[in-house]
Amino acid sequence: MTKASTLITKIKTCMLQIIEQPFGNTADGRPVELYTLLNGYNMEVEITNYGGIITAIKVPGKNGKAENVVLGFKSLDGYLGKHPKIGATVGRYANRIAQGKFQLEGKAYNLAQNKGKHHIHGGTEGFDRKVWKVRTGISEDKAILQMSYTSPNGEEGYPGNLEVKVTYYLTLDGSLGIQYEASTDQPTVVNFTNHSYFNLNLAHRADIKNHQLAIKADRYLPANDESIPTGELKPVDNTSFDLRTPQSIQSIFDQKHPEIEKTKGLDHCFVLKDINAPEVKLAATLTDPESKRVLEVFTSEPGIQVYTGNFLDPALGFAPHQAVCLETQHFPDSPNKPQFPPTTLLPDQKFVSTTLYKFSVEDE
Repeated sequence: MTKASTLITKIKTCMLQIIEQPFGNTADGRPVELYTLLNGYNMEVEITNYGGIITAIKVPGKNGKAENVVLGFKSLDGYLGKHPKIGATVGRYANRIAQGKFQLEGKAYNLAQNKGKHHIHGGTEGFDRKVWKVRTGISEDKAILQMSYTSPNGEEGYPGNLEVKVTYYLTLDGSLGIQYEASTDQPTVVNFTNHSYFNLNLAHRADIKNHQLAIKADRYLPANDESIPTGELKPVDNTSFDLRTPQSIQSIFDQKHPEIEKTKGLDHCFVLKDINAPEVKLAATLTDPESKRVLEVFTSEPGIQVYTGNFLDPALGFAPHQAVCLETQHFPDSPNKPQFPPTTLLPDQKFVSTTLYKFSVEDE
């Protein structure tokens, strides 16, 4: 490496920062911290070790001004109360498991039934309600925040002691990466996601209906009246789920597809192309025509659940369709659907999954 390139590397590294500050205490008195990752290019990401929650993502728009583009609360108290997983790390199993039951290696397991008679997002006290251990660091091109948690055998009904690491990293080019890692001492099931709600013009627009959404999916998962997948991987051709070319979210609603009408908006899992490919690939693109902000979602996961905030609660300070979740994950109810990509994790295996949120500004 030349002296010039070494100097450039040092300058770039100095631009990256991580700021730690107190964020309050849990009901039982445990201290919680808030970490701000800065990349030196007018982008900031705020994350708390309570629930691994992303509380804010500030990115520039067409005028160069950085503004927050995700829903969140101003204090820890909002996250300690009941809320729809705003910004949270979700696990052990994101999305639904029918009846809160599954079988693994001939043994039946009963999970917490916290969505009617079904299990959702890890149970009554999932990963979003835990205080995670933290390590931070700066590399030559990333500000890194690593959180870890040990989920004990039997927690929410899941088998095995599960060691989990979630690594967030903010890059110089405007990307927020999330890498999930897990290992277990007994056969178990895992499925992690982040539950951030995006509105790329949040400071100036009350909903995301004018956002343009594209999903690189040829198929989606039809679901029953309780949002449990039927098991079919249905082609999107000639349906309202064909988002291979961008559409406004309002235009998707206007097509009045029975499945979308039933859920009052999108709340569906899309089957990404190259379903068995381990590499990170483009899954979705969200664009706001007013601010010109663009969000590209890359993932190694086989699916992406798109939820258009259909039941966001005004009592919490939010409104239906104010933001959209782009939840990279394995498919809902996979432990009960052998035709779906498996979510089983064995003691001699390591689970690794990567998702990347890349922000940019569209050319005028």
